[in-house]
Amino acid sequence: MEKKLRKEQVPVDRIPFRMHPRVFAALGADLVTDDVVAVIELVKNSYDAFAQNIRIRFRKDGQSGYLEIEDDGNGMTRKVIEDVWCLVATPYKELNRIVKNGVKQRRVTGEKGLGRLSAARLGKRLLMLTQAPENVCWEVAVNWSEISEKDDLSDSYAECKIYQGKPPFEKSGTRLRISGLGEHWNADRVSDLEDNLARLISPFSDQENVSIFLSDFDNDQREGIEIESPEFLSKPKYSIRGSVDSEGNVEGSYYFAPVVRGSTRKKNLKLTWKQIYGDLPDDRRPGFSPDSASCGPFSFEIRAWDIAPDDTQEIAERFEFRKNEVRKAIRAHKGISVYRDGILVLPKSDKARDWLGLDIRRISKIGTRLSTNQLVGYVSISAEDNPRIRDTSDRERLVACIEVAEFEEVLKAAVGLLENERDEDRVQYDREKPMDALFDDLSAHDVVTEVADFLQEGAEPSEVVPLLRSFSRSLDKTRKTIQERFIYYSRLATVGTIAHMLVHEIRNRTTAIGSFLDVIKSRLAPFNDRETEEEYRRADTAVDALERLADTFAPLASRSFRRRRRRAILEDQINNCLALQRNEIKTQHIQYQVPETKTSVAVDPGELDAIILNLITNAIYWMGEVSKENRRLLFHFSPIRRQNRVRIYVNDTGPGIDRDDAEKVFWPGVTRKPGGIGMGLTVASELVATYGGRMSTEYDGKKKNGASFAFDLPLVK
Repeated sequence: MEKKLRKEQVPVDRIPFRMHPRVFAALGADLVTDDVVAVIELVKNSYDAFAQNIRIRFRKDGQSGYLEIEDDGNGMTRKVIEDVWCLVATPYKELNRIVKNGVKQRRVTGEKGLGRLSAARLGKRLLMLTQAPENVCWEVAVNWSEISEKDDLSDSYAECKIYQGKPPFEKSGTRLRISGLGEHWNADRVSDLEDNLARLISPFSDQENVSIFLSDFDNDQREGIEIESPEFLSKPKYSIRGSVDSEGNVEGSYYFAPVVRGSTRKKNLKLTWKQIYGDLPDDRRPGFSPDSASCGPFSFEIRAWDIAPDDTQEIAERFEFRKNEVRKAIRAHKGISVYRDGILVLPKSDKARDWLGLDIRRISKIGTRLSTNQLVGYVSISAEDNPRIRDTSDRERLVACIEVAEFEEVLKAAVGLLENERDEDRVQYDREKPMDALFDDLSAHDVVTEVADFLQEGAEPSEVVPLLRSFSRSLDKTRKTIQERFIYYSRLATVGTIAHMLVHEIRNRTTAIGSFLDVIKSRLAPFNDRETEEEYRRADTAVDALERLADTFAPLASRSFRRRRRRAILEDQINNCLALQRNEIKTQHIQYQVPETKTSVAVDPGELDAIILNLITNAIYWMGEVSKENRRLLFHFSPIRRQNRVRIYVNDTGPGIDRDDAEKVFWPGVTRKPGGIGMGLTVASELVATYGGRMSTEYDGKKKNGASFAFDLPLVK
């Protein structure tokens, strides 16, 4: 019988671990989710090197292009290049969390060595110049394609030598030039990068400002354009700012700041962890303690806006910003961003913007709860106070644990506080809503986006039911309101024009809504449950009812109506309208003043007259209530920068407008004149709206010396 070898006699071979050179390309593709994220990782390396200025340049070299990232940070010595930069997954930053520059210091953000992997993802070749203070400049060249073709990592090299030219740095810094780009950086992709770079540095950061500059292939300026966020994002209509202590208790302040007019409001708020815990269903208490949270202290600020067309128009006027860019700017920063020690860690890409699940949560309470498209949030954590709140290697989510779950519930509760206070401050229009705003409710844009997101996330058809139900109710309500409103408009001489507008607006929107319902039917039909099918049918019926309403108005619409001219001299038309009221102006002893300029506006003269005459006749009537020697009517204009428009101000010295009537004066049927029908200013404001403008009022007559109306019109190009 063959003897068995004793255990200690069994030979043991030592087989070394090896890594194939393709690991750079493979890990770069897997851990760095897209090229925008890759650039951000390299910019973060510059931040960690204590750079004050970071410049990103896209350049052309013949038929091909390359990317440069240059900073004025601390740079690297030859030893750091060899011992740190060329060592994959080095623990160097974990062991050296603080970087210094003189007496100043900054906590580093990188820990996973994604910088080199990002460079490998972005392009085939890397040429790096780097210089530490009081050191020579080193040139490092890496050909990732050649490395990937090697059989063993031991045969892979970065070529390093002293740079023979004049260093591009004043004292120190690093410049990366990445060529053989893997992706085409078109205008949209560069714009996406710009938006993400604008979010990179926390608004809570107490570090000295870091400036980031970007220039694309079409911009020859070497310095580039500095990345800045629009001013209005720092001045939200609704906001909550506060802190959470080490036990999970929330303390903060809510602020309401109207964009154009109205009173501001501040309210101090508190919410204990016990209250947050008590409001959670059992399935959302995964091991939580009812007494305190363990996620660690942090601070936050959440900003929110209303984004209906009237709201974006207000923002555009207040901050001299392009109206069609307002929503885009909010979307670029949308959602809640988490910053660790002053630098962005989450989210890194658009697909992770709603990592907190606010859009899914909103379904149960549409209209009250905020979506990610309406808010911009900032949360400040630290590696020291919140060690368990860590992002995953792909930087798209947080690592699941009890502390992260608590962190998320506390943030949702803070959003809830903001939503509750916002509800008190929102202006609620019922049937007296301005006419042009009625059609906002006939847009399927928001519900289309939300349904598409839910379907993409694998939501069940039943989860879409609340959206369809709310949408159907909105369509029915709007249809009834338009029918009621038309009673007022039927009394106007301009009924043909108004009917034309109604038919045009309704049919434009019902076409889009019908297309949306067709998409829903193609994606979800046959419906698996009766409730979904019933809500779909109601929405479809509401669209049909709106179409029939348009058919009812169609005979009243002036089919021959066309704006014969699209040009008028503003001053001439004002003087013509004043001439029409010459006798009344003389009898009332009214003095008036019109600028002696020639402003050419792209408006039909007849419609401009309708606007001006309404304002003049109103002013004449109300100035009858003040003494004769104080009756003055003044016109003045102000160009709107970057919009090719002009704002017209009409001011009288009458008793002014009460605060409560500041918006109501534009509603149909609202009038303080005995025997008036309350339609003049309604028509005037809607004519302004047809030219992309908005009419507004100043309500305080005593302080403003009467009533002031302002509206904007397009200039002739």
